Amino acid sequence: MLNTDVVTANVQGMYRDVLRDAGGRVRWDGGWHKNAIVTNCRRLLASFMRGAPTGTLGIRGLQVGAGLAAWDQPPGPPPPTAGQVALVDLQPFTVSVNNLQIDFLALTSDSVSNDPTNRLQIVATLGPGVPSWPDANHATSTLREFGLVGELNGATVLINYVTHPAIVKDLTSRLERTIWLVF
Repeated sequence: MLNTDVVTANVQGMYRDVLRDAGGRVRWDGGWHKNAIVTNCRRLLASFMRGAPTGTLGIRGLQVGAGLAAWDQPPGPPPPTAGQVALVDLQPFTVSVNNLQIDFLALTSDSVSNDPTNRLQIVATLGPGVPSWPDANHATSTLREFGLVGELNGATVLINYVTHPAIVKDLTSRLERTIWLVF
């Protein structure tokens, strides 16, 4: 069993956020950070290897959430864990898979590949007014967490999860979120 644990430990992810103002100028670049691949991602992969049942689909969207305002105080947001099953925000905003750019990355570079590889790049652009907060459930448009979601036996499941310092996204700014998954 030890070998199985070593192999699955290599599934990893990274993300980078870039916030741009209305004119397209970079207001903030968060750099590259690790994200947590959660247990349901491994269940989803095993389901595909077995021959996925009806209602099992890969990436279906990206959820973004407000997390908790308490995370803005030291020591900051809690680190994500592999056991996370949903965002802390009970009403996250979902960017559908149709609004994500999903590509394979080449094995020897970070360029897009037409051939399948073990590396995926997912790019989500949250343009002006996205998410549509503030609303009845969100006092501000501040983002503190996100996760990719898939579908397993017809249920939405979290694939990866990130908590991060607050990103104040006003109505005119654009957030470009790039996620890399390596299998």
